[in-house]
Amino acid sequence: MTEETPGFEEKPDVPSGATPDDAEPKAAAPSEEEAAAPAGDTDRTVGLTAELDQARTALSERTGDLQRLQAEYQNYRRRVERDRVTVKEIAVANLLSELLPVLDDVGRAREHGELVGGFKSVAESLETVVAKLGLQQFGKEGEPFDPTIHEALMHSYAPDVTETTCVAILQPGYRIGERTIRPARVAVAEPQPGATPAAAKEEKTDDEESGGTEEV
Repeated sequence: MTEETPGFEEKPDVPSGATPDDAEPKAAAPSEEEAAAPAGDTDRTVGLTAELDQARTALSERTGDLQRLQAEYQNYRRRVERDRVTVKEIAVANLLSELLPVLDDVGRAREHGELVGGFKSVAESLETVVAKLGLQQFGKEGEPFDPTIHEALMHSYAPDVTETTCVAILQPGYRIGERTIRPARVAVAEPQPGATPAAAKEEKTDDEESGGTEEV
């Protein structure tokens, strides 16, 4: 019986002229489908990323369009509301302008003591209604003349005024809020040419009184 030497294994026969590598089994080469699979996954990932970027861009554009539409709508609402208020003010001003002659008659009747009886009740009711609509009367004797709210119908000179002053109210003025619908028609007086203003006279008198006679 032949004894096997421990530690040695039998090797397959190697043909003469072959290298040792030829004796080792080689791994099978990957098929074409297996080699193409990783490249296909990469292309798909790139395509999905491009589609995602396009979707994000489209979403950003649509969001910007929506924001612009909202801003335009808000501006439109504010413009409509402003126009509505303006139209209302103009309509009320036109209506009250037609009633000013009636209010002038009521004022003259009150000055002459003729506002009595039923006529007084009607007149007061009318004044209450126009006041609720925002009509305000202005113009008082003694106030400085302002050409933006006063209309001078008479002119004179007076020694007791230091500036152009309303000395008589011929017709009161009316306004609605900041809108003047009729200026106050007034008579004005100016300081006399060459006259020393009253304030300057008082100042000069005070100086003379405080100076007095100096002792030597």
